[in-house]
Amino acid sequence: MEMLFRALADRTRLRLLNLMGNDEVCVCYFVEILRTPQPNISRHLAYLRRACVVDGRREGKWMHYRIIEPADGLAAQVLRDVRSWLSNNPAMQRERIRLISVCCTRTPAHLTDAPKPIFAVLQPSN
Repeated sequence: MEMLFRALADRTRLRLLNLMGNDEVCVCYFVEILRTPQPNISRHLAYLRRACVVDGRREGKWMHYRIIEPADGLAAQVLRDVRSWLSNNPAMQRERIRLISVCCTRTPAHLTDAPKPIFAVLQPSN
């Protein structure tokens, strides 16, 4: 639980969880939406992996991340509650909408080869 709370105590990591929602997202989109260098994003994702709340999958040169439910029932409930709060936070909703917009309506030139996120539903996660 301590590792989970440490993982959740950082705004960038909360923003990453929010962007993932119920979907799988490539690191390149996190970089685009958060306007944060890729090494910083990867460091935060590694922290979330160590806390057992995200998992990664490699597809060629691309890494895709998704949220996984912790095995511990109490930890899983904490994560569900945090995700619920994130999905109702106006700033987080705006970032999620921006991700969907970038992925589904226009693709910046530097992301033309990037694999699109696998969206569970093409709406902000609520």
